[in-house]
Amino acid sequence: MSRRKFLHAGIAGAGAAAAAGTGLITSAPAIAQEKTKLTIVSTWPRDFPGLGISAQRLVARISELSEGRIETEYFAAGERVGAFDSFDEVASGNAQAYIAADYYWKGKHPAWAYFTAVPMGLTTTEWTAWIKYGGGQALWDEVADGFGLKCLPCGSTGCQMGGWFNKEIESADDLKGLKMRIPGLGGDVMAKLGASPVSLPGGQIYENLVSGAIDATEWVGPYNDYFMKFYEAAKYYYAPGMHEPGSSLSFGMNKEFWSGLSAWEQAIITAACYEEHANSYDEATAKNGEYLAKMVEENGVEVREFNDDIYDSFGEAAAEVFEETRDHSALAAKVHDAFDEARTELGGWMKYAGVGFSNQRNRVLDL
Repeated sequence: MSRRKFLHAGIAGAGAAAAAGTGLITSAPAIAQEKTKLTIVSTWPRDFPGLGISAQRLVARISELSEGRIETEYFAAGERVGAFDSFDEVASGNAQAYIAADYYWKGKHPAWAYFTAVPMGLTTTEWTAWIKYGGGQALWDEVADGFGLKCLPCGSTGCQMGGWFNKEIESADDLKGLKMRIPGLGGDVMAKLGASPVSLPGGQIYENLVSGAIDATEWVGPYNDYFMKFYEAAKYYYAPGMHEPGSSLSFGMNKEFWSGLSAWEQAIITAACYEEHANSYDEATAKNGEYLAKMVEENGVEVREFNDDIYDSFGEAAAEVFEETRDHSALAAKVHDAFDEARTELGGWMKYAGVGFSNQRNRVLDL
């Protein structure tokens, strides 16, 4: 027997002996045959540009990385439950996970909003840094645990546009009386300024805007908005969005399901979520400029910027909303205060780094 064959036989024999001594079954084929079922519901329609495609890409990636060991089943909005029923479907254990924006659940607890986006909040770069290295994930875990959930970041749209309006917005007074689709704490800010915020799932916005049931809407950014054809019903496209400076999406899992996974399975899901979080942000960043130009050149969209006075009004209203959020509960105050501290530290750094450079570069190049 050659030395290589001898060593191989010895290792195999030692493994068999160890298994016999412990009662463990070490057969690789038997282990490979075991599967974990993962049923996922989403708040996005199937094949929906941007958000929906990102969700489907994540589901496929979990299966791919696990080599089929995690068997995924995906239901888009309305295929198993309604978009806004996803939370209860997973919290109850009827499904194992949802893909959504967690600010949809602010009616259950206002702290959920901080784990998507809040007015005058963090950019995607800042938010991700806070979640991963600034204690944000631990706070997210604390909020989610109260509802039997475990959440991970799984997507980001970056800084969103301020929205589509059927009239020019030249002062905060022009917002009074507007019926606007805008969820989360951003909707509360608009309410402070006299607008009437409305929550609608993505698949219902266009018909409501066209019919006049709503006067304005925010959605995401040019890449996503182009396919929604909002330009057919509203001419003015305002920027930047104070309500979602760095919107992030959530892979929310039933906590009992998550706790029952092996460390390997948890690592696979975490890796896939982190990967898609970065992918979706990069995709949006790459495509927003292209689709903004298409809407301006082909569809006559007029891009406007909220002036400083309007933004000052946004800031004042946001401060009021934050105080009310803090008053909700000790947990809400804890999340907000930690978020506010991170915003101060990260914003102070970005002023000199990414934002400072971009402003100077664009000035020099006249962009």
